[in-house]
Amino acid sequence: MSPARVRRTRWLAGSVVGVAVLCAGAAAVATARDEGPAPAAASAPRTPSAGSADAGFAREMAVHHQQAVEMSFVVRDRTTDEDVRRLAYDIANTQANQRGMLLGWLDLWELPKTTPAGQEPMAWMSGHGHHDGHAGGHGGHGGGEAGFEAHDGALMPGMATRTELKALGAAEGVKAEVLFLQLMTDHHKGGVAMAEGCAELCAVPAEKRLAQGMVEAQRSELDLMADMLAARGAAPRP
Repeated sequence: MSPARVRRTRWLAGSVVGVAVLCAGAAAVATARDEGPAPAAASAPRTPSAGSADAGFAREMAVHHQQAVEMSFVVRDRTTDEDVRRLAYDIANTQANQRGMLLGWLDLWELPKTTPAGQEPMAWMSGHGHHDGHAGGHGGHGGGEAGFEAHDGALMPGMATRTELKALGAAEGVKAEVLFLQLMTDHHKGGVAMAEGCAELCAVPAEKRLAQGMVEAQRSELDLMADMLAARGAAPRP
């Protein structure tokens, strides 16, 4: 094949790849905006408001996930147990990716990434019909209950306090494993309640699907962590 033909073939291949990337990007934007293949005359896609459940869940779950990622990295340096280190890696990887999606949606919707001043944590869940039941089943962390009071760095239900994080960073071996599993159990319970709230209240289909996936995955990890605690002669905190 002549050099000119080789260059022409490479240029065509590059063009195909470029078009594919552009199409994939457009599809991702359409999904987050709740768009689909619609007639040109269809009305403009709805964008969530700053006070919507969609925006509230995206903002607060991004913060919630960030702490889970941080705790996972801490325990990986405090133990050599491969089961705990593997769980920590899985949690960190999954929740970091999900956090990126949530923040990306807020950027796409041109909404702030922080909760408005004066607004209580979890206020977006005030319409969640089952939050009272969550509160009773999550060991005093408030479950998904609106009106949660932030304290000692714990900004939302299930989040560890600064004191607890400091204790995790100082622990080693089995003590670190048990404390991590207990803190992450509380964290997942709070996260499940929040995700259930979004699955019920959020309007963007892609976000509702993500929330439901969080519920299912974190419930599975709650069962796993209960077994891992039992294997270490411990149990979730009351």
